[in-house]
Amino acid sequence: MATPDRILVTHVGSLVRPPKLVHHLRKIEAGEPYDEAAYQACLRDSIDEVVQQQVDVGVDIVSDGEFSKGRNWAFYVHERLSGLTTRPLTPEEAKDPLTQAGGGNDRKAFPEFYAEYDAATGLGKRLGNRFVVNGALSYIGQKQVSRDIDNLKHAASKAKAPGAFLPVVAPASALPGSKNEFYKDEETCLFALADALNAEYKAIVDAGLYVQIDDAFLPYMYEKMVPPMTLGDYRKWAQLRVDVLNHALRGIPEEKSRYHLCWGSWNGPHAHDVPMKDIVDMMLQVKCGAYQYEAANPRHEHEWVVWETVKLPAGKMLIPGCVSHATNIVEHPELVAQRLTRLAKLVGRENVMAGTDCGFAQSPFAKRVHESIMWAKLRSLAEGARIASQNLWGKRSAA
Repeated sequence: MATPDRILVTHVGSLVRPPKLVHHLRKIEAGEPYDEAAYQACLRDSIDEVVQQQVDVGVDIVSDGEFSKGRNWAFYVHERLSGLTTRPLTPEEAKDPLTQAGGGNDRKAFPEFYAEYDAATGLGKRLGNRFVVNGALSYIGQKQVSRDIDNLKHAASKAKAPGAFLPVVAPASALPGSKNEFYKDEETCLFALADALNAEYKAIVDAGLYVQIDDAFLPYMYEKMVPPMTLGDYRKWAQLRVDVLNHALRGIPEEKSRYHLCWGSWNGPHAHDVPMKDIVDMMLQVKCGAYQYEAANPRHEHEWVVWETVKLPAGKMLIPGCVSHATNIVEHPELVAQRLTRLAKLVGRENVMAGTDCGFAQSPFAKRVHESIMWAKLRSLAEGARIASQNLWGKRSAA
């Protein structure tokens, strides 16, 4: 979605949940009795409030904050799929980073940091299971996605938001490290997963919303594979998953879809991330209308230079992260404007939207910054986009 005279503002989707909603979500995750009607009413009210807050700080394309996603941005979908179970990792599997959600060379390089970090975030206790495909994968989440659509459309209409999107998970990130006990091979299993996810994607765009495909595990797997494997080995692994994602996107209008690729939302060293230059070509293969990526944090900001040589396909948009979820420092609006302006001069001002690096809350229980700082960052993002628009279009034409 673009306008002829200014840069629009959006974000990646996940926002810090309010305490009243977390109260219900903790009971649900723990399997404790809870009041279903009270939860649904709280969810709807919370989404109304968070959408209005987004509009108030200057966000154009809003989300529901991922408030309905109980587990996290990716594994929420497990409750919406048949043919899937979870079991504890065996001792041997626990040693292999390719069979678990965590692990990787960053953790090997900084074990003392991650020991403290996992204890503080509670992440450690969530990494001990393996996903197992033990039956035919199909989508059974029609009731949940319909609720999500209705809640967001109601809130967006009430707040008079210019546009709204729902984030969903990419095939590569839905079942990382899963064990296939049903399909003849991994490729067949992945394409079956794509068929199932297509139902969720299609329901969202059919309802008039934008669909955002989140894919943190596609880049993250690099640091779990290389070394000992090679960049070529990793790219072969990733290329299959890009092909699978395009299969999941069949029938989805490109102009109604956006792809979010990131290196994971945890605020750790990230010293072993795959360079943007090694995956940008695969990102642009994804049949979406816009591409979101991390461009504000100090590990990846320098990579804006890839757009000096990489050509953005006609009709596509870039949504660079201009504020980061990984620091409590609030970026200055002038810095946001500089980031947007330099990119717009390379790919065209009409092809740029202002975004965030990643979500401000990885899950309902793991926020990356304080809620007050999150809103300050989004306000700064909107102000920076206004300044960039003045720079690029002139003061009288900018909104």
